[in-house]
Order: sequence, then C-alpha cells, then structure tokens
Amino acid sequence: MSLLAAIKGRRGANGFGFASTAEEVTDGLDLSAKTILITGVTSGLGREAARVLAARGAHVIGTGRTAENTRGVLARFGANVTAVACELSEPASVRQAAAEIASLGRPLDAVVFNAGIMGLPKLQRKHGYELQFFTNHMGHFMLMQGLMATLAADARVVVVSSTAHRGAPKGGIQFDNLSGERGYGAWSAYGQAKIANLLFAKELARRFEGTRRTANSLHPGVIITNLGRHLNPVMKFGFGVASVVMCKTVEQGAATECYLAVNPDAAGINGQYFDDCNIATPRADGTDAETARRLWEVSEEIAARFP
Repeated sequence: MSLLAAIKGRRGANGFGFASTAEEVTDGLDLSAKTILITGVTSGLGREAARVLAARGAHVIGTGRTAENTRGVLARFGANVTAVACELSEPASVRQAAAEIASLGRPLDAVVFNAGIMGLPKLQRKHGYELQFFTNHMGHFMLMQGLMATLAADARVVVVSSTAHRGAPKGGIQFDNLSGERGYGAWSAYGQAKIANLLFAKELARRFEGTRRTANSLHPGVIITNLGRHLNPVMKFGFGVASVVMCKTVEQGAATECYLAVNPDAAGINGQYFDDCNIATPRADGTDAETARRLWEVSEEIAARFP
C-alpha cells in the first residue's frame, strides 16, 4: 500500500477519517428538531453540507451573497429551508442578516461558519482592512455577535479554518498590519485569516465554558471549489495539482463540518481543531490564549465602528 493510499484509508478512533463523507458522518441521524445555520451555501462545501443536513430533516438556514441565488440553491433541498442574503465583507449586510435570522424565532442548534475567500493575488481592502481578513474573520465575528442571543442552550459553533493557517505570519496575527499596507502576500494574508478563524473559535470556546455550548474549528481538506475563484492561472494550476494528489471530493470535504455540527460523538467537545473528523494539532500560536483574547478585543473594536 502506498503512503498516499494509507493516508486516504486512515480512520480515527471515532471510525471516521480522510475518506469519510458528510452523508456517512450523519448516517441514521434524525435532525427534524434541529435548526442549523450555514454560511456560504451557494457552492462547494456549504452547499453539500446544506444538502445533507436538510436530507436528515434539519431546518437549514443558508446564507449567500444574494437572496435570489441562495433561494435557488436551497430550493433543491426541499421546503424546510430559509435563504438569507449576507455579504460578509459588508457590515450592514451582516447586521441585517443577523436580525433576519433572529426574527425567525428559531433557536440555532448549530452554526457553521463555512463561507470565505482565498488567495487574492493583489491587495484588496474593504473599509480599510485587508479583504481576506475582513471577510473570512470579521464578517463571521460580526454575524456571531448578532446571533449570540439566538443560540440554543447546547448550540455548536463550527468554524471552517484551514491547514493554510500554518502559513500565517510569525505570531499569528499582524495586529499592526490588518490593512495590508505594511506588506502583503496572497498566502500569508490567507493564512492570517485562517488562523484568525482558529483563534476566534478558541476564544469563543473559552467564553462558552460552564455552559453546554461548544465552539471548534477545522481543516476541511484540499478540494477544488469556487473558493479558488480569485486565484491567478499559476496558482490555480498549483492548487489543482495539490487537489488531484490529495484527491478529496466535495462530499468528503464537507464531512468534518457536518460531524462537528450534529454527530453525537462530537457533543461536549470544546475548543479543539479538527482534521478528517478527528482532533488534530494546529500551529502552536493557533492555540495561544492571549492572542485569541487580543484578537477578540480588537475585533470588537473594529465591529463597533459599524453600528
């Protein structure tokens, strides 16, 4: 057996691993009493997670950039769905989305922060901040602020990070360069956004201590999805080669977020980083409590500029 075959066939103590699919990790579950929010359901992993969780009976609230497109996608998965427009890089849209979700009167049993952008070749800013950081981290942070009172007593918050967090700058977060003005690299900026996702989940988990709520982050795997739409041709080629070598499908890529959101074995697990549906070890500064607290405080300060 080759090393690659061994990796793909490996399974953890819970019986799931690299090749597990979202359908497999939710097999036999009746989610008819659950309401689950997923961001970024119009393509890729978010769409697959929405499809599978709706098929298991959950009421899926899905977000996308436009309500029309989001409704069109979710309509394929039955009537027990709600589409909400949410452009994560626009605070006003995020605030409106949170208010709309709260107005449904449905306690959220799970929140899956799945949406994101990746590898912008050139520096782009929104509201003065580097766009990958602002979209992938701040958009979800502000959405969480607006949804905190809507969480069920045992809600699970699932944050999609990436092994790309290992490419973040030294120290994890360049707090003095959140605009990107002092230097920008497509992958270091993406790494910073992904380690921000990880640290956000870590601090949220700390704030959930003493309750039945949990927060965890994850690496979904290397998969070709619409996430790579901003890559230049050279980057797309390299990413494509990596994906072929690692050969994870969208169905497999959505497994870990679905596992954390609903599988009974994941209940009560808090503050961990997952890969292939099992606990994994992130970069050391991705678990630094002080950095996580500082990021939360800085994020609150940024969010306060957008009432």
